[in-house]
Amino acid sequence: MLAALVPAASLTVPGAPAQAQSPRPTARGRLVVAPSAALAARLRPLLDAPPFDRSLWGIAVLDPAGRLVFERNGDRLFVTASAAKVVVAATAAALLPESYRFRTSVYAAGGVVDGEVRGDLVLYGRGDPALSGRRHASALGAFEELADTLRARGITRIAGDVVADASWFDSVTVHPSWEAYDLMYWFAAPVTAIAFNDNAVDVAVTPSYVGGPPVISFAPDLGTVRIRNFAVTAPAGTRNTFEFYRNPGTNDIWAAGELPVDGRPYSDNVAVADGPLWAATAFVRALQSRGIAVGGAPRRTHDSTAYAAARARGAVAEHWSAPLDDLLKPILAVSHNWYAEMLLRTLGREVGAGGSWEDGLAVERAFLRDSFGIDTTQFHLVDGSGLSHHNLVTPRAFVTLLRGVRQHRRHDRFLDALAVPGQVGTLRTRFRFAAPAGRVRAKTGSIGNTNSLVGYLEARDGGYWTFAILLNNHVLPNRDVLRRIDEIVAAIAR
Repeated sequence: MLAALVPAASLTVPGAPAQAQSPRPTARGRLVVAPSAALAARLRPLLDAPPFDRSLWGIAVLDPAGRLVFERNGDRLFVTASAAKVVVAATAAALLPESYRFRTSVYAAGGVVDGEVRGDLVLYGRGDPALSGRRHASALGAFEELADTLRARGITRIAGDVVADASWFDSVTVHPSWEAYDLMYWFAAPVTAIAFNDNAVDVAVTPSYVGGPPVISFAPDLGTVRIRNFAVTAPAGTRNTFEFYRNPGTNDIWAAGELPVDGRPYSDNVAVADGPLWAATAFVRALQSRGIAVGGAPRRTHDSTAYAAARARGAVAEHWSAPLDDLLKPILAVSHNWYAEMLLRTLGREVGAGGSWEDGLAVERAFLRDSFGIDTTQFHLVDGSGLSHHNLVTPRAFVTLLRGVRQHRRHDRFLDALAVPGQVGTLRTRFRFAAPAGRVRAKTGSIGNTNSLVGYLEARDGGYWTFAILLNNHVLPNRDVLRRIDEIVAAIAR
């Protein structure tokens, strides 16, 4: 299936017949090494100056001709952080059709008689990450559109339950290598085939008066999430220890700690425990808002056989997402973990053997190996977002992938989604001091003790440099590391 979707003629990759200005690698996937003494002289002082000399740098730089002109530990495996997102985004951009959209369907498990569904109403998801206010006028917008379609068909009552069918993916919704603390928040929310509002509630927190509880509000409030407030507003200058907690596997959440009275109001996104049930509850709310009565309750299932007969009869309503190209931007520019995980499992279902993490990773492995000749010992990926510290990639593998993708016939959909300094995304406030600000397109990465930046630097003559910069095992302030990485890119540009 991969071979059919990625014809050899559509790719110009390291190892394939090169353009006139590019050197010809000696073997498929192997880079031509042509060290630049001038570039090394600019970069080494930045890498070896204290306190950065105590940490582990992984760097690979290709010049506009595709030659490896500088590397530091280029063939060693590094924790990627969110730089791993370039793999899932590049794979999807190449393998999924240009017209690809996510489809969410509604099926009637019983017949429709006199405007009543004589049985359950099934909300069947296929991995759409944008069933939220991110792409609609309100959080319930997509579900309200489905309800409007049902009402237009004359349906005014559901006799049975409203069931969210999440069987398009498997039933493992949280990756086993993610840290327990992360599971509290949106960036590690359950990854489910049917979801709502990023499988999270949007929380706003504001200090009140000294000794009083902070003001906490959240939306959407569907009656299924409870947030108890044990936190205290503390005197000005107090260290902020405010935090959310939950009973594992439940939506019983509480806030504790101290929030200084002079602290800024802030917002956060707290994950829900059961994404499909959350979606079913939201769909019930949307149905009721359109005058459709529900006799049963919201439920969810991961059993693909439970409503197979209803699916065979055809949908009574459907919603199609925005084009895939629009949904790559949150992954690459904004670095939305949950979108990346939803896309990885979609790749597994659409291109691979099924809707599990491993199915999606198998598609990625085959893409890197077969399309770009990247040795599978140069990467070890376990999720789509890079949240896990178990994701490992060599700098050489990153630049080989990036160079190959840039020469792919669909490269625009990938390139346009990368972060750009000064624009919305993770590079918005980066490179303010540096000359190459307007010439960088890249993907950032940041998790504990790890930072990364991989991407492109447009050359003045119209070509482009390709770089991968990873720093592991550091205990430095994040702002200092980001500035040093930006200085490295600026040194490449000189």
